[in-house]
Amino acid sequence: DLTEVPIASPWGEPSDVLRRGRIGTTEIVFLPRHGRGHVQSPSSINYRANIWALASQHVSRIVAVASVGGIRSDLEPGKLILPDQLIDYTYGRKFTFFEGGEKPVTHIDFTEPYCPKLRKRVLKAAKVAKIELLDGGG
Repeated sequence: DLTEVPIASPWGEPSDVLRRGRIGTTEIVFLPRHGRGHVQSPSSINYRANIWALASQHVSRIVAVASVGGIRSDLEPGKLILPDQLIDYTYGRKFTFFEGGEKPVTHIDFTEPYCPKLRKRVLKAAKVAKIELLDGGG
């Protein structure tokens, strides 16, 4: 029972239409952040439109899957890692929702960039499913 929900945001177009559905009894909203067909580079993704679109549908948690290079030589390709920190190499885009003007400048704490409650749930789910998942990049 998947339905497509086109969204227009004040920040422009999101990467694609949202797709609403269920996994078991859990309602989900899916948005391919690189666009349908994986056509948008990381730096060209309109993350503000994407986040706004998800928030407009009352999404409370976001799970993002990524395939990236690493900085640890002991972690071979194919290893699953649940990050606890990040190095942001995106460039050439706006970095905030708060640019002054009519909205006041807002300072956001980035010392813990990932939701601790959601991280615990993902770690527990991996354990129940017997999936090896490294907790943090260490």
